[in-house]
This record gives sequence, structure tokens and C-alpha cells, in this order.
Amino acid sequence: MKRFKVLALFFMIFVMLFALTACDKKSEKITLTVWESTLGPDEFIKQAGEAYTKKNPNVEIKYVNVELGDSSGQIALDGPAGIGPDLFAAPHDKLGELINGGHILETVDADKVREMVLSSTASALTYNGKMYGYPVSAETYALFYNKDLIAEKDIPKTWSELKEFAKNFDKPGKHPFLMDVGNGYYTIIFTTGGGTNLLFGPDGTDVENTNINNEIAVEGMRVFQGLREVIDVPAADLTTAYCDGAFAAGNVALYITGPWNIKNFTDSGINFGVKPLPAMTEGGDPVASFSGTRAMFVSAYSKHPEEAADFAKFLLTEEMQRLRFELTGGALPSIDVEVDSPYAEGFLTQLEYAFPMPSIPAMGGFWDSMNAASANIWDGADIQAELNAVDAAIKAAAK
Repeated sequence: MKRFKVLALFFMIFVMLFALTACDKKSEKITLTVWESTLGPDEFIKQAGEAYTKKNPNVEIKYVNVELGDSSGQIALDGPAGIGPDLFAAPHDKLGELINGGHILETVDADKVREMVLSSTASALTYNGKMYGYPVSAETYALFYNKDLIAEKDIPKTWSELKEFAKNFDKPGKHPFLMDVGNGYYTIIFTTGGGTNLLFGPDGTDVENTNINNEIAVEGMRVFQGLREVIDVPAADLTTAYCDGAFAAGNVALYITGPWNIKNFTDSGINFGVKPLPAMTEGGDPVASFSGTRAMFVSAYSKHPEEAADFAKFLLTEEMQRLRFELTGGALPSIDVEVDSPYAEGFLTQLEYAFPMPSIPAMGGFWDSMNAASANIWDGADIQAELNAVDAAIKAAAK
């Protein structure tokens, strides 16, 4: 009997020590390092971090500036060295590269996260049937228009109408239409055949059939090249920086860009609106644009992956998604939540016809080759030859 009491006492002491240890672990001070860009996303992480810490006093969020375009390369260096983040932002088209490098962890409670977010963003972060990351915003580009240079009723519904508008545009010192013609992110719209001819096929994984140099793509790029007849500016001069500046100055009637420019144009004081992109044919759907998903990924090198995943899910709540929309000047929420913006409808309509940028490693061969081909085609080069070169570059990268 005495022995039983002693054993019972030891057991009680063990339980108490276990409880104290668990309690102490919950109160352990943790700092999560988060990489994000400036000009809005930085302030979002800071304010979201403060809100999260109020709910979880033992977790502090430390913001570090690493721009979106640099994070996937930097994590490959800093992660293994032990000086990387717990959580970092990256575009979804870097997914294949990040997975193959072993740099990110799978989404925690993936089914629940899928239910929370827009289906397009969940699809964009799915690779070989598994979900990685947490989508914090969705985006595509659309047709911005300057209300002082073109009436809403006159917005072209097709590319032929846009060409006709540009041909008859008579406002000295102003441009009827601009886009970054040397950027495959935008020019891909002319190859999609109204959404039937998507890069790497409907699933974005068919490297053997890129759909970038077939008859549909060639015909579409012929429409693109035809715009040079009425927009007589060489590709080298139509950079994103030039086009952004020209529209912000009130010198462009129609311009293709994305929600990241809303704050810029609003601050410039111009009177503008946003509409879906023109269709290839009368009565057809807007051309299919690339859609992008900005995600927060939990680093495979994090010492606090559970807490990092929990903070990432916190960023998907309605309150945080509205906050992000406000602070970034118009980045579309990744969840189904209403936001107060006169420009959201145009982007949301275009999103219905957009498709996620493929995230397979072969995309590494797409960007430089498509950028170069687009610029060359705009300046008069042979369309079939240029698109053949893009196809070859993609397949070389895939190997």
C-alpha cells in the first residue's frame, strides 16, 4: 500500500512537471522574421504583426525588407545558412523552384485554407496535388482608361475597335494606348486565343505542348504587331516605367497595368477607371490574362514552423484582408470579401478570364525569351520565327 502511494506521488509530480513545461512553452517568447516588399506590404506586415501579438503575446513579428522578386533567390542562400526568415512572400510562379529546392513547407490544414480562399489562388499554390503557402492577394491586369481622354461608352470592346480608336485619336502630345510591349507578362494575352490556347495547356504543366508557337498564338501576335501601325513607338521606349509615368501624367487614354498602380495613379490626381481587356472577336470574352497569387511561404528552415503557419493563416482573415487592401492601394483580397473601391469590379471581371501563371520550372525559360520575342515582333520581326525561339528556350530550360 505504501509503495502504491509512493508511485502515485511520483506520477502526480510527473504530471505537474509536464503541465508546467507545456505552459512554459506556450509563454516562451518567439520572434518570427517575415520578409516582404516595401510600398504597402511592409506596413501591412507591421500592423498585422501588432494585431497578432495582441492575441498571442508570446509571439513578436519582425519585418525585414526583401523584395518580392528577390525572395526566392535569397532564401536559397540565407535559409541553409540559418539567417533566413520564418515566413516570406513570393509570387506563385516561383512555386516549382521553391519546392524543388526544398525551401518551403506544405500548407498546414490545407483543406481548411482552400475553403477560406478563392479557388484560383488555391489552384495557383497547388503542385502535384499538394498545397504550399498561404495566398494573401490575387491579381491580374486590366484596361485602365483616362476619363478626360476617353468616355466610358467609347471604351473598345475588341482589339480591332481599339486599333480604330487609336487611328482616329487626335490629341497632340497624348497617346491613345500604351503597354509594355517587351514584357511577356502582358503580351501573353495575344497568344491565348480567347482562353482556349493557354501556356502549357489547361493545367499549366504540359511542357511538350507549350501552345506558344502554334497557329492560334501566331495569329494573335499578328494582331499585337498590327497595333504598331497606329502606335508608332519602338519597343525600347515602351518600358513599364515610361508607360506608368505617361499615364500618371495624364498623357495616355488607355493603358494595360494592374492594381499595384491604383495608389500611384490616385495620388497623381488623374480621373481614371478600370475595365476588362478587349476581346479578340466581336461579342467574345476578354482575352485571357495571367493571374498572379502573392503568397506567404513557411520556410523549411524555420525553427518555429507552427507559429509561422498560424500567423500566415491569420493574414487570411477578413479583417486582415481588408487592411491589406487599404494599405497596398488595391491589391485584391485572396478571400471572398467585399472591399470599398471603384476599381475592384474591373479587375474582378478580368479575373474571371485569367489563368494562373504556370509555376513549373520550365517557366524559367519563358520570361527572357518571351520578353525578347515580344519586343522584336512589335518592331517588325517574323512572328513564327520569334515564337519558335521561345518554344525552344522553354524546352531547353525544362531539360
